[in-house]
Amino acid sequence: MSTPQINALINLIEDPDPAIYNQVKSEIVAMGEEVIPDLERYWELHDYGQLFQERLESLIHSIQYDSVTRRIEMWRDDEQNDLLEGAILVNKFHNPSLDEAEVRRMVARIRQDVWLELNDSLTAMEIVNIFNHILYNVHGFEGNKNNYTAPGNSFIGEVLETRKGNPLSLALLYRVLAESLDIPIYGVNLPNHFILAYVDESAIHPLDDEQGEHGVLFYINPFTGGTMIHRNEIDEFLNYLNLPQQVRFYRPCANRDIIGRMVDNLAYAYAQIGKQEKVDDLKMLQGILRIGTQG
Repeated sequence: MSTPQINALINLIEDPDPAIYNQVKSEIVAMGEEVIPDLERYWELHDYGQLFQERLESLIHSIQYDSVTRRIEMWRDDEQNDLLEGAILVNKFHNPSLDEAEVRRMVARIRQDVWLELNDSLTAMEIVNIFNHILYNVHGFEGNKNNYTAPGNSFIGEVLETRKGNPLSLALLYRVLAESLDIPIYGVNLPNHFILAYVDESAIHPLDDEQGEHGVLFYINPFTGGTMIHRNEIDEFLNYLNLPQQVRFYRPCANRDIIGRMVDNLAYAYAQIGKQEKVDDLKMLQGILRIGTQG
């Protein structure tokens, strides 16, 4: 659509007739994110009334929401389910202006630091010690114990900037780095506390799978500096929570499960601070992610 046509539509945003406004809104939203700079420029250059500003904000939100929603649907249906991409999309749900390239650059720098310390003769525990040293000592990541439920702990951009996160976001970063380096470290969907598992993929056999071991050598707690833990400690934790020792609490989970839990965590965090509009958006996102897991 040409600039004059876009401008003509923008000039109708304040139209008092709801039918006309709804038609204008539909056409503008259909243009996608490319039209946002035009909308913002109009906002800056023209002194419109309160109705125009409110409707413009609503339009921009709808465009950004639709764009991220479409990308999340594509991510859900992609067999690869790239974990960093999923985390970025969840972040953009909150902050559409997130610099995706900068997030990837920051992760790449950490990956480079880990890669420089690795060699083929290292044991699994030695590899984890290197990961822990680079993440927690060199780059200063830590669990945000003082503000545990803050929404920012779940956004990859804020976690990379502040170096603080919750168990899930720190585990996600750990997993992203490991996956990019072909290290068999996976997420484990433990209730109330997300952890990681180091897997010996050559040792997986049916009996292990039935018992939930799934080739796991040991587990990693990313919230406490990457401390290594064993199955008996998970047993004790589940007993403390009065929960059964179900297989799914011990075995590696899929990347889609990690992103799904991140969205669940965010919905809870926003509910705690009374941000119902955010909760409603996240419930929509929960529904989108779960469509692909049915059947």
